[in-house]
Formats: sequence, C-alpha cells, structure tokens
Amino acid sequence: MAGSANDLEQSQTLEHAAGASGGTKAADRWTCPSIPTNPPLLRRILTAFIANEVRKVGVERVVVGLSGGVDSALSCLLAAEALGPHNVLAIKMPYRTSSPESLAHANLVIARAGVESLEIDITPQIDAYFARFPDADRVRRGNKMARERMTILYDHSARWHALVLGTSNKTELLLGYGTLHGDMASAVNPLGDLYKTQVWALAEAVGVPAEIVHKQPSADLWAGQTDEAELGFGYREVDRLLYCMVDLRYSRAELLAAGFPEEFVRRVSEMVRNSQFKRRLPIIAKVSQRTIDRDFRYARDWGR
Repeated sequence: MAGSANDLEQSQTLEHAAGASGGTKAADRWTCPSIPTNPPLLRRILTAFIANEVRKVGVERVVVGLSGGVDSALSCLLAAEALGPHNVLAIKMPYRTSSPESLAHANLVIARAGVESLEIDITPQIDAYFARFPDADRVRRGNKMARERMTILYDHSARWHALVLGTSNKTELLLGYGTLHGDMASAVNPLGDLYKTQVWALAEAVGVPAEIVHKQPSADLWAGQTDEAELGFGYREVDRLLYCMVDLRYSRAELLAAGFPEEFVRRVSEMVRNSQFKRRLPIIAKVSQRTIDRDFRYARDWGR
C-alpha cells in the first residue's frame, strides 16, 4: 500500500524533537530543523500519485521533456516505474547553444529508464521568430525556448494520447524561478511538493545517474548559465529558509532568531510574494454567482 504525506510528516516527527510548529527554541534562539527526507516513502507516494492521477482521467501514458537535469530525470524514472517504460515518451528539445553534456545526460536517463524517446531541435523555430526581433535580450529568448518546448510536449501528448508530466520542484515554484506557460506548465506534477534538497536525495535513491545528481543545476538557457549563480544563493541554503518560512510558518522574528540573515529573509520573502500570480489561474473578473476558481471549484476527477 502506498504511503501518504502524513506518513512522511510522522516519520519526521520521530527524527526531531520538534515543538508545536516543528521548530525548537533553546533559550532565546530558534533553530530550524532539517527538511523531512525519506526517499523510500517518497518513492511509494509519488509512483502511486502518478499512476492514480494519470489513469483517473482515462489515459495510461505521459510525455516528459528531458533537459539532462536532475528534475526531469527524476520525473521520467518515477513515471517509468509507475506506468511502465512503454507508457513514457521522453522528448529532448535542444537549441543550437545547448550544452552537448545536457543531451548526453538525457540519453543516459533514457537508457536507464528504458522509455520511448524523441529528439526535436527547436533551433529553426526559435531563430525564425527572433529574426524579426534581433535585439531581444537573453531573458526573452530563454522564456521563448521554454514555451516552445512546452507547446511541443502538449502537441505530442495529443498525438500519443498522454498527459504532460511536470518537472518543477517546490523551490522553483515558491521562488517563481520558472517560465509561466513554459517549464512551469504540466498536467500532473509529481515533484511540486519536493524541495530541491529532497529531489537530490530521491534521485539518488531511484537511480538517476550520479553525474546528473551531482552537477550544477542549470536550465541551460545560455552558455555557462547556472541556477545558483543567477539566483545569488544556493538551493540547500534557500530550501532550509523556505521550509521554516512556508511549511513551519516561522514568523520573520523567528527566522532571524534562527540565524537567517535579514537581507536574505527579505529577498526570499519578496520573491515568494511577487511570484504568487504564477501559481494561480489568471484572475477572472467576477460578474456572476459562481465564478471559475472562486465559487466553482471541484477536484480534477469531479463527476467521474
């Protein structure tokens, strides 16, 4: 029988002598506990989640974009375990400046998972579009590539009668570090409640190749780009802060008492607040009794 999120929380309670909010207070100083990480339990929860959420809408297959990074590698391997490798289509979508290493790492995952695969070079359509806008900066170009890749995934999900499997983790979603309608889009996302730290631990447990787990995270949007250099802080550092801020609901004063620098707390708080719009449907002007996503809200399998 699959485990549940409650099981994970309970297992963490056994590991930490936590207070009512999950943290501890010694004298006048708060401490921030480590993030719950139980790879065997997470693996059972997430493979059951994929199988259940895909099949409840009447399909058996998923399509996943493989970047060569750890998040998409983990989603792919979990899906292969949940649905069977023959029900997973991994699509590689390099641009002409993409790192050859990323493509090699994506091929490692395909071989490890034994899934179907397809490679589509997005260079022609990206270059054709920006030929009209040659002054576009690298942010516009990166966003366009992310959205181009997502349109390809949805096109092949229709062809394959499949759902698009998400690869965004909780850290990225909370910080808004992703492209709306690009890499943040999906039909079902097994990683959205896992911090990057948990992704790394689970990836090792399910057999993601070590060279992928341990390399510098990068969206490979331009040469030399790394997530942590762009963000200005490390994932392990910000995961710990986000866990105490979001999951344990520490106040600003408690975060400072736990030793987080004030400027770091301020900046991350602003990133979470300012990116809230990315995590919600577009706001709809209310002119009726029952407005979608406000008064008209049902589960995904409503009526089935």
